[in-house]
Amino acid sequence: MDFQHSERATDYLVRAHEFIEHRIRPASADYRNLLTSDRDAALKLVDELKYEARQSGLWNLFLPNPEFGPGLSNLDYAPIAEATGRLMPLAPEIFNCNAPDTGNAEVLVAYGSEQQQQEWLQPLLAGEIRSAFCMTEPDVASSDASNMAATATVDGDQVVINGTKWWSSGVGHPNCRFLIVMALTDPEAHKYRRHSMVLVPLDSPGVTVTRLLPVFGMYDEPYGHGEVQFRDVRLPVSNFISGPGRGFEIAQGRLGPGRIHHCMRLIGMAEEALKLACERALSRTAFGKPIANLGGNRERIAQARLNIDQARLLVLRTAWLLDQEGVAGARYEVSAIKAVVPKMTADVIDMAIQLHGGGGLSNDFPLAEMYAGARSLRLADGPDEVHLGMVAREELRKYEPERK
Repeated sequence: MDFQHSERATDYLVRAHEFIEHRIRPASADYRNLLTSDRDAALKLVDELKYEARQSGLWNLFLPNPEFGPGLSNLDYAPIAEATGRLMPLAPEIFNCNAPDTGNAEVLVAYGSEQQQQEWLQPLLAGEIRSAFCMTEPDVASSDASNMAATATVDGDQVVINGTKWWSSGVGHPNCRFLIVMALTDPEAHKYRRHSMVLVPLDSPGVTVTRLLPVFGMYDEPYGHGEVQFRDVRLPVSNFISGPGRGFEIAQGRLGPGRIHHCMRLIGMAEEALKLACERALSRTAFGKPIANLGGNRERIAQARLNIDQARLLVLRTAWLLDQEGVAGARYEVSAIKAVVPKMTADVIDMAIQLHGGGGLSNDFPLAEMYAGARSLRLADGPDEVHLGMVAREELRKYEPERK
């Protein structure tokens, strides 16, 4: 295993880091303020920065396919994703590397028809539109994806969609134009051939965003996590992605790289939280001492440093393995990082909040918003328990009697 950045990846990383620190970070406070006072001005600021990033060649860095981007491997892109994670969610969007658009783009690159790519993928990769992914449902235990009950049934030359989805991230953005919906097509088929993915224009008759859901009271503006209702939504059968019954196959292909991206962004978020914690611990005095020297704060800071570094190595190994063997060859590792990294990040942010006292709970610092994001990712893309179950299953297999 060689985690050394290639010369090309190093060049992109250096340029991305410089752009983040010199262009995005100085604009982030204005952006936050504008979101609450003048959303159109906030979106215009984002568009201006996106234009600069694209002109600088810092665009669609997440796609390994050189036909659609610079063609960086998962291992090459990983440290760039970490750098963007320090200013979530603004920095990933500026580079057109934000979820769920990244996962949806990967689906359309790998499984989309030529028509779907022309109509939806190209404007998505140009940063002209946004998208959402509709999988989780309110009325079933969505940790088991085979429970998905919303239907996408074939009626002649049409597919008819009915059901309700929620936690559809990005659906509240004014530029969201399409959804990728996972739904039940054939309940009599094999467990993993029952579901399909369908490309659904957001303005289709019968599609209604019924509400946006808060995370710990925050609405993740301007993106939003929506509850979406589908009532007799009729679309051409050509809107199936790769045809009926391939939903699980596509989901597995989508989630491997996506989890690498999530985890590396989370590591960047943890680094930002640790930086804020150290600055606070050295600048504030209580009981005659810097708070860094009170209680067990030095040990907490040290443990955070160690936990971040360990998690990063695990994710880099997974990215390397994904490049070498694909999703099938890195299934255990992808579950391992998804179980480890969100919890580690939430713990680091929690420590930083504690060092900030009451200020850490307010909007004066980014920590409360960061905590909401990290904590939610212990559920998104599969809860901890599902991934830990996968890890345990692989470990126990080593000791099954017939394997000795």
